[in-house]
Amino acid sequence: MGVNLAGNSVFAAEDKTITTVVKISGIPWFDRMETGVDLYAKQHPEMNISQVGPATADAAQQMQIIQDLIAKGTDALAVVPMDPTILEALLKRAIARGTIVVTHEADNQVNTMVDVEAFDNTEYGTALNERLADCMGGQGKWTTFVGSLGSRTHLQWVGAGEKNAMKYPKMQLVDPNNESFDDANGTYQKAKEILRKHPDIKGFQTSAGNDVLGVGRAIEEAGLTGKVCLVGTGLPNPSAAYLDSGAITAIGFWDPQKAGMAMNEVARILLEGGQIEDGMNLGVDGYEKVSVRPGAGAGKLLIGNGMVLVDKETYKEHLF
Repeated sequence: MGVNLAGNSVFAAEDKTITTVVKISGIPWFDRMETGVDLYAKQHPEMNISQVGPATADAAQQMQIIQDLIAKGTDALAVVPMDPTILEALLKRAIARGTIVVTHEADNQVNTMVDVEAFDNTEYGTALNERLADCMGGQGKWTTFVGSLGSRTHLQWVGAGEKNAMKYPKMQLVDPNNESFDDANGTYQKAKEILRKHPDIKGFQTSAGNDVLGVGRAIEEAGLTGKVCLVGTGLPNPSAAYLDSGAITAIGFWDPQKAGMAMNEVARILLEGGQIEDGMNLGVDGYEKVSVRPGAGAGKLLIGNGMVLVDKETYKEHLF
C-alpha cells in the first residue's frame, strides 16, 4: 500500500459495512435521515452503507433487526434506539465481537463507542418550553407528549421543560408524558381526550416528530387555533400547513439528514482506527466543531451545534 495515508484509509474501510438502524421506517423524520445515509454512501462508494428500521415503533422489532445484522457480520452499527436500556446487552455483545457501535438520541447508552447528539438536550427542552411559556403568557394549564417512556431524549426535553416552567408559577402541568409512539393519528386521539378533559388547557409541548401534526389537527378541529399554544419537535415541510394556520406555534428540530451523515462519519473513523476528539470537524453542517466528553459507559458523548427553532415567519428558510 505504500506510505500514502489517504490511500491507506480507503483500503482500511474498503468493503466494510455500516448499517444505520432507525426507530421506525417510513416516517418523514427517518426518511430525511435516509437521504443523509444515501448521500454519505455516494461519498464513500468503497463501503457498503445503508439504513433499515422496523415498520412500527417497536423496541422488540428493532432489537431483532440488530440481532440479525450482528449475526450477518456487519462491521459497524449506527443505531437510533427506541429504548436504549433494552439494547444494552445486545450492543455489549456486538462490541465484544468487534462490531463498531455508534448511537444517536441515547446519551445514557452504556454500551456504545460514541453517542452522537445534535445539541445539548437540556438546552433544547428549555428552549422549546421558553417558546411555549412566551406564547402562553406564562400562565395556564399545559401538558407534554413523548414518543415513548423509554425514549431518553424525549424525557430529557420534557424534563427540562418542566424545570423551566417552574420560573412561571402560574403555569400548571397536567397529565404529563403522554406516549404517542410517533403516530400522528394516535396523538390526535389523545390530544382530543386532553382537550375534552381540560377545556381550559393553554399549551402542549411535544417530542416525537409526528406529535405536532396530531395535536395541531386536534387544536384546529376544535376551533382553538390561536387559543392553545403548541411547541414541539417537528419538521418544516410536514408542519407547514399547521404553522401557517397558527395551530402549531413553533417547531424545534435538528436535521436528521446531517445526523445520519455524522453518525456514519464517526463509524467510518472508528473503523479506520481513528480517534474521536473534542473540537474536531466531522465535515457535516452543525458538526464542524463538536464537543466530546465521557459518555455513560466507556464510550464518548459527541455533541454538535445543530439546534433550530422556527415559527410561521421563519420555517420557510429550512424546508425539508
